[in-house]
Amino acid sequence: MPTALITGITGQDGLYLAELLLEKGYDVHGLIRGQNNPKLDLVRRLLPDVRLHHGDLTDMSSLIRALRDADPDEVYNLGAVSFVAYSWENAALTTDVTAKGVLNMLEAVRLHAGDGPGAVRFYQASSSEMFGKVQEVPQRESTLLWPRSPYGVSKVFGHYMTINYRESYGMHASSGILFNHESPRRGPEFVTRKISESVARIRLGLQDDVVLGNLDAQRDWGYAGDYVEAMWLMLQQPTADDYVVATGETHSIRDFLDVAFGHVGIDDWTPYVRQDKRFMRPAEVDQLIGDATKAREVLGWRPRVSFEELVAMMVDADLQATRQGW
Repeated sequence: MPTALITGITGQDGLYLAELLLEKGYDVHGLIRGQNNPKLDLVRRLLPDVRLHHGDLTDMSSLIRALRDADPDEVYNLGAVSFVAYSWENAALTTDVTAKGVLNMLEAVRLHAGDGPGAVRFYQASSSEMFGKVQEVPQRESTLLWPRSPYGVSKVFGHYMTINYRESYGMHASSGILFNHESPRRGPEFVTRKISESVARIRLGLQDDVVLGNLDAQRDWGYAGDYVEAMWLMLQQPTADDYVVATGETHSIRDFLDVAFGHVGIDDWTPYVRQDKRFMRPAEVDQLIGDATKAREVLGWRPRVSFEELVAMMVDADLQATRQGW
């Protein structure tokens, strides 16, 4: 039975990945921060077979303890301060966790592996936000990185540190450059979930409108449940490498609104949407669209859920949750 350790197991990716690995017969361990983490009960309810370890990406000693206790064959580093807007409010914390936390995890894995640096396979959750002010369309593994937020800059640090540990120490360390991926498990602070939740409440007469920022930003949106399979596939390869994971389609916030409101029978959403400068980014990323050719050809990975199916899935989940008072 292979063993895996997942940091960031309380996030949408961590939950989907843990479910996937359990289905594949893994002994799954998760790193969780804080004794009173508000998502602890959620993880225990959804993933009763996962063994949890308390630790923090900013505290290497806790990472070393977790690795000692779990003794994993694979480590998936998904933990981060992942809300981009927050990174401008607290750039220092974002850097400590999302950038230096990767270094701490890599070093802890290297020390744990000892004389066999490739024995523990490592996955780093890189991000399309690293492309920022995009230098070519679509973006691929070789595209110049030009991040436009403290979050993006932190992800670039972690990405290159992963490459450096692979090249310097012989670690089996891969990075997945994942483009935007969503699900009903997405946090309500993210714009996609904010929209799906608001649409459900508007449809049920519990809310009058939704306040958003830039409606013209374009993203390559996929389903998180599809994307975690790509993470796993990367660590099954004989050689570590970096892969863009994306759908190759781009849609604007307006497109997302069209599908979400249309799904509940509202053809004209303009009376229900207001814009506010408070939700505008200081430095906007206007368009992201990924070229996942390498992931298709090497990993055999393809997205299964379409953009329209994803939006409908999220709205339906929020309709059900709202009706049940969750």
